[in-house]
This record gives sequence, C-alpha cells and structure tokens, in this order.
Amino acid sequence: MQKVELLLPAGNLEKLEYAIKYGADAVYLGVVDFSLRAMRKGELITLDNLAHAVELAHSLGAKAYLTLNIFAFNNDIRQLESCIDRFKDARPDAVILSDFGIFNLVEKYMPEIPVHVSTQTNTLNYESVKFWRDLGATRVILARELPITDIAEIRKQVPDIELECFVHGAQCVSFSGRCLLSDYFSNGERKANHGNCSQPCRWSYKLVESTRPDQYYEINQDERGSHILSPKDLCLVEYLPQLIEAGVDSLKIEGRTKSLYYVSAVAKAYRGAIDEVLAGKTDDLHKYFIELQKVGNRGYTQGFALGDNNGGSYSYDISKGLAGADFLCEFKNYKTDDDFYLVKIKNKMLLNDEIEIITPHEQFKSQVIAIKNELGEEVELGNTNDDVYIKFSKSPEDYRYAIARTIGVKQHVS
Repeated sequence: MQKVELLLPAGNLEKLEYAIKYGADAVYLGVVDFSLRAMRKGELITLDNLAHAVELAHSLGAKAYLTLNIFAFNNDIRQLESCIDRFKDARPDAVILSDFGIFNLVEKYMPEIPVHVSTQTNTLNYESVKFWRDLGATRVILARELPITDIAEIRKQVPDIELECFVHGAQCVSFSGRCLLSDYFSNGERKANHGNCSQPCRWSYKLVESTRPDQYYEINQDERGSHILSPKDLCLVEYLPQLIEAGVDSLKIEGRTKSLYYVSAVAKAYRGAIDEVLAGKTDDLHKYFIELQKVGNRGYTQGFALGDNNGGSYSYDISKGLAGADFLCEFKNYKTDDDFYLVKIKNKMLLNDEIEIITPHEQFKSQVIAIKNELGEEVELGNTNDDVYIKFSKSPEDYRYAIARTIGVKQHVS
C-alpha cells in the first residue's frame, strides 16, 4: 500500500507540537477571521506568530497547512488582501480554501503555494475533482457524504491529484458543514462559516403550537430526548484498509477546538492503526476503536462511508461529547532529584489512584504513590488546575509529552 498522511488539527501552538509528537505527518491551522474555527484557549496562532507555527511544524518533521476556508464577503476580501503578505512570508506547505475569490487572491499573490480545496466545496464526484485539478489545485478534501466506493471511483477517474478525507471527529448535520442555522438563531452574531458556530445542531428542541405559546411538547416520545439534529461523531479507524486501498492520500482528524488530551490520544491511536495497516496487519484494528472511546465523543458512527447512513448515526440522548476516560494531568518539563514529576492537574487526582500514562512511544498503568504541593508539603490530592509534584509507581522514560488518564472505558460511551 502507498504512504498515507495522518493530518491533525492544530488549535494552538501547544496542540500543534503534541499532535506531531504523537504521530501526525501534517497539521492544519488557522488564524482569526479566515478559518472555520474560532480559537479561545492556549497560545493562539495569529498573524504575528503564524510563521513561527509553520517553522515549529517543520522543525518537528511535519508539514503545516494554512486554512483560509471561510466564505468571504467583500470586507473579508479587503481584509485578506491587506495581510496576505503575512501569509506568504509564513511559507505554509499549502493553503486550504473554499471560496473562488480567495482562490483568485492566493493564485495572484501566492502562486508558489499549493492549494487544497476544502470539504466546504462539497466535492462529491470525479468531474468536480477534475475541475479543481484543472484550475490548479493539488489536493481536494472530499465531502463527508461520500461512501468509500465512490472515493475509489474518483481515484480511478482522476489519478493525478491528491485526495483527502475525514476519518474522525464531530460532524455537522448540514451538507459538508455548510450551515446557516447558527447565523439565523444568533441574529447574525455567530456565523458558522466564519469560525464562530453556536452549534444549534447540538441543542435540545421542543415543539410549540402557535395558539399555545406557553405549552411545549417533546418531539420524541421516548427516553432518548430531542437532540434531533445532533450527529454522532465519525470514527473510521477500523476501515482504514478500505480507505487506503481506495486511494486516499491524507486521513484527516477534526478537532481544532478539542483538548490537548484529545489531539494527543487520537493521533496516537490513528498513528498506530495506520502503521499496522501499511505493514499488512489488519486483524486487530478494533483495539484502536477501544482507545478512541477514551476521548470525548457523542457515540461513534461510520457516517456515509459504508453507504448506509441512517437514524442510528444520530445522538438523540447527548449533545456534548463524553469521554470514556478522564484526562487527569499533563506532565510539565521538570522532575526533581527524588523522582517527583511536576504536573498540571486536569481532573482531581488522589493518593493511591491507579492511572494510565501515555506518551508518544509508551502506554502503561501506574499508581500515584506520593503528592506534594508547590511548597513541598505532602498532600492527599491534587485539585483541578493545580500544579503539583507527583511520584508514580512506574514513570515514563520520556516525560516531556506525557499525559495521564483514568484506566478503562466508562460505560456511558457507546
């Protein structure tokens, strides 16, 4: 089988670094105003540090793709023209876009930068792929609505362009993410296609009859509730052999707003699965599906990949992703002489807790055998958001990117 790229989201500089360390071959990143995700936490990627972000990815041996995939109004075009030199100077490995006007600007000012056509263009057939190829694009990110058999036909018909598809993460109820619900429900203040979606597909709905404005009725007459627009999350880890055989060049993970733990754990699972598939080992991919249950999800579905998307692909009872394991702590880059590790607590950790530690190259169970606060005093627990020192019964060989979580999978994850 051919080499295939694992493409991870980089919501900020820290997540960029962890995504690559945990196995990504490339990352995609955006800056405020010009991508479909508005970042709020961490060391955000801005015009001022964009070049540094790309350089950081390159220094770690990965590529960095810049997302400029909004649907642009006139003022967006003017704003883009005013700062396009900053994008050019950053020298990303490609630009991801969906708008013809932005395509024109990129071709005019950044002709040496490859163009990747966003999934927002709803590319569903080989003639559309040929169109983008003839226009100068080097890669097309296919719509999520395509079954694997159609992807294989597109590859057969258009062998001379790269194909990318989503394999994991949240899905929109709208066609390839082209949604207006957020715009309407927020009076234009939360535009989905300008990176600020309020996610109305995750809301719980009730019916109201116009002459009875104070009486609300459940839409579903069963115990599952009324999240009628909320799709389950995509997970195709067990179908990687078929996707690679179909000719997909890049396997994409959704999640620029997801946590550092999510990015790390998902990258690790897909890296392991891809490496096994490329080595001809396809008998035990289900173990990676189990690993992926440990990160936040709304239940998993194969979506349209198998050609039979149906009502079972919707999460009627929950709208927020629930993780099968709790993210307990992030290791900081410091260890004392007596083997205490400085960690940032993400969820409360108690003395004697049994935990699981993962790093880019390790995964094992351990136990908390001692905790000290920042004053060096021994304590019984580390509270959320505290920086504490912990000694473990078994410690990672390389703790720089280590994280800890609870053991096993909680039953609420389907």
